[in-house]
Amino acid sequence: MNDSVYRPISERVLADDWGRLTKYEYELRLRDGSWQRQTREAYDRGNGATCLLYNPASGHVLLTRQFRLPVLLNGGLESLIETPAGLLEGAEPATRMRAELMEETGYEVSALTHLFDIYMSPGSVTEYLAFFHGEYTDTHKVGAGGGSVEEGEDIDVLEIPLPEAMRMIDRGDIRDAKTIILLQHLAIRLLQEKHGTL
Repeated sequence: MNDSVYRPISERVLADDWGRLTKYEYELRLRDGSWQRQTREAYDRGNGATCLLYNPASGHVLLTRQFRLPVLLNGGLESLIETPAGLLEGAEPATRMRAELMEETGYEVSALTHLFDIYMSPGSVTEYLAFFHGEYTDTHKVGAGGGSVEEGEDIDVLEIPLPEAMRMIDRGDIRDAKTIILLQHLAIRLLQEKHGTL
């Protein structure tokens, strides 16, 4: 017996440049057992990874700021404050994340902890992100950072006290979902450690 709720009918690639946009026609089994014909588009650009680095001695977090065209088009912001991130492109997530940290921030951190994998926009994008956290000190700074000029990146590196980063969320200065998730996760973990509930 097939318990699937999904029966594919057709698919058509609409665009295949930076990512692949595909139109799907299918039948979806509803809760009452009936089947409904639906059409949706899904954008596939591969999976990625992101990481929040925290300096326990100073209480700072390491973030980046860069131009994001979709954010400018829908909101008018000329830059977005984010945690470092990148596409996996076939690499193992932690390995790729270490390379992205070095490329974007200039910090070389080998010890990263995998937290969870999250679908960031499941209504239209297939991508999930592997989330990491790690700790850094000034001794981990071994490069200039700033991103890859060949990839069109021009990245500012920001060291921000964690309490200020949390206030920046409240003020709307930090609007990136992955960054808010990681900052809140860190703040909760530190509170749990302080009160001995971990």
